Amino acid sequence: MEGHQKKDYLDPDASVAHRVEDLLSKMTLEEKVGQMSQYVGLFHLKKSAALNTPIDLMADDANAFYPGLSGKDLYDLIKAGKIGSFLHVLSAKEANELQKAAQQTRLKIPLLIGIDAIHGNALYEGATVYPTPLSLASTWDTDLIKRVAQQTAKEMRATGSHWAFSPNVDVARDPRWGRVGETFGEDPYLVGAMGVAMVEGLQGEDFSSPDNVLACIKHFVAGSEPVNGLNASPMDVSERTLREIYFPPYQKTIDAGAFTAMAAHNDINGDPCHGSKYLLTDILRGEMGFDGFVVSDWMDIERLKTVHRVVDSQKEACYLTVDAGMDMHMHGPDFLEPVMELVNEGRLKEERIDQSVRKILEAKFRLGLFEDPFVNEDKISESIHTSAHTSMALEAARKSIVLLKNENVLPLSTDKVKSIFITGPNAGNHTLMGDWSFEQPEDNITTVHEGFELVKPQGIDLNYYNMGKQVIEITDQHIAEAVSRSKNHDVIVVVVGSNSLRYESKLKTNGENVARDNLDLVGKQQQLVEALHKTGKPLVVVLVNGRPLGVEWIAENVPAVIEAWEPGSAGGQAIAEVIFGQVNPSGKLPITIPRNVGQVPSYYNHKRAHYVKKYKWSKTGALYPFGYGLSYSKFTYGDPVLSKAEIAAGDVVKVSVEVTNTSSLEGEEVVQVYISDLYSSVTRPMKELKAFERISLAPGETRKVTFELDEEAFAFYNLDMKRMIEAGEFLVSTGSSSANEDLKSAKLIIQ
Repeated sequence: MEGHQKKDYLDPDASVAHRVEDLLSKMTLEEKVGQMSQYVGLFHLKKSAALNTPIDLMADDANAFYPGLSGKDLYDLIKAGKIGSFLHVLSAKEANELQKAAQQTRLKIPLLIGIDAIHGNALYEGATVYPTPLSLASTWDTDLIKRVAQQTAKEMRATGSHWAFSPNVDVARDPRWGRVGETFGEDPYLVGAMGVAMVEGLQGEDFSSPDNVLACIKHFVAGSEPVNGLNASPMDVSERTLREIYFPPYQKTIDAGAFTAMAAHNDINGDPCHGSKYLLTDILRGEMGFDGFVVSDWMDIERLKTVHRVVDSQKEACYLTVDAGMDMHMHGPDFLEPVMELVNEGRLKEERIDQSVRKILEAKFRLGLFEDPFVNEDKISESIHTSAHTSMALEAARKSIVLLKNENVLPLSTDKVKSIFITGPNAGNHTLMGDWSFEQPEDNITTVHEGFELVKPQGIDLNYYNMGKQVIEITDQHIAEAVSRSKNHDVIVVVVGSNSLRYESKLKTNGENVARDNLDLVGKQQQLVEALHKTGKPLVVVLVNGRPLGVEWIAENVPAVIEAWEPGSAGGQAIAEVIFGQVNPSGKLPITIPRNVGQVPSYYNHKRAHYVKKYKWSKTGALYPFGYGLSYSKFTYGDPVLSKAEIAAGDVVKVSVEVTNTSSLEGEEVVQVYISDLYSSVTRPMKELKAFERISLAPGETRKVTFELDEEAFAFYNLDMKRMIEAGEFLVSTGSSSANEDLKSAKLIIQ
């Protein structure tokens, strides 16, 4: 009769809550803490084992090495129920093998497998690589971001992963920081909107569909404005800045249902985020209402002892972090045993462990892993890099490209151009994939040069000079040869920028843990651009880069400049289409481009005193402002019209503006709404983004765009740090960018 007795937690018809509690009641303490323990996939083990010297895990975040632990040992730990999760499992075959081992445990609890699918599941060979988050943010198109996330989730599930360590909702305010490219930029409103779209796309309604995954909002909190630009360095920040700049995107994505969160490397005002009960419990769970589970970042529990030195042992680090609200350890040994000891000693209550395990099990049940943790390896090709997905990657790339400058050079057409010379280190390489990508099949990536060959009109001759594929390896000989070859051409296109590819780690100039103390073009790229400019021929500079660069000389001297960021696997085609006018550029900057590193910080929503004084020998203010981007169309804006000139605090006001396409070319425009508090009891930003909408206009078409501004648009924290609306005068401004000259305003009085 025993065979007819069904365990409740294995019954798919039982409620998730019932299944969780039934399973939890059957688990030993070791099995519970095992669910909180995450290990890295075998790819990293094999890679690091092949190195000649042991890896210092504290210094090297790209590799992992568990001394004395073999692949067999890892499988034995799984079978013993001591591992509940893996990250960076880079093949479906390995994912299935790991799940088979988990099925041999006493309770048959499946593994939760996570991966840094930041812009597509790009660590997986053969996946679709979409534009990086900073590029996606340049589209200002939340519907597109949601669709990209949906496709990313589908590719993840098809290859064995269930949990995306995305979106990164850090508000990036220091371009020296190497991770700017994996954020949505500098504005909390825009970052929040993009983050919500990503969460909704990844998780769906309740992440119970077989094509949905868990989202992970990260890194909580404020590691994106490090004091020296270096990843993981300390952060000294006021409560006001935390609440006005860094907390809002997390609140929005939590309200959207984000089920997991990741703590930040850094400390906040002397309190390491991984050990902060204030952040992980009081704020995240208490104030914000987060109801999922928190995972540590790579080896950061260990850093409580080794770097922050707020504890003197790994055991105390485990106590501090779990007591603070941490639910899962990324990654490896030295967590399960210390936590069990702490519970057995009575310092941690088993009920605290149950809180963590309950949410981890809930995720596994809701994902359907107890019913089927495996993937069909024979059908992977039906779900990854499909025509629908590659078309979406191309659409995203097209919408993300920002035209910064155009003095009657672009678009290139056969009536004025017969021959084009193209060169530069980023013209023929895969840097347009960006960070969090591993090497992809050549046929899956369209380089800029290949894009030109693919879409060039008949009658245009194209000459490509391959000077190598690394931005730091340009030589004087390369420059001389480029100048010589360019002489018999009508136009020169040079593609420069940075390299974020982590599989070329020694050559990276951008990306995780690659901070810089200047924003100049690396190597001899600047000399290359200047030499080509001296030829006197029309020059187009295309930037393929993962963070703002200080290209003031280029902005002042080169007639056409394109910011392509890192536009993904179809980026080369999209760039070429924009240059030839087959696509009308419509991207807008999600982050300010400063003139040079000496003017950092440089963001649009600064206080009024920020630029009261001027720099002595250089221009003051942004090189290119937040929200800026040109089009081949011309748009004109009417004055904003308010539904009421005076409102009571808490009322909703509508703002309408008419936008007209006065050109003969259909185009897309991002209409932006900013508010300014003219007088207030505390200093306020010059202006703040409060709404936006991307619209398409036919030649000669006028459209009235209407937005609603509710009480949240006008609220702020007073001197007592209470959220309130203060009576007074506000400017409501609409336009094409955050620059004063691009905005028209109406006055609103709040009584």
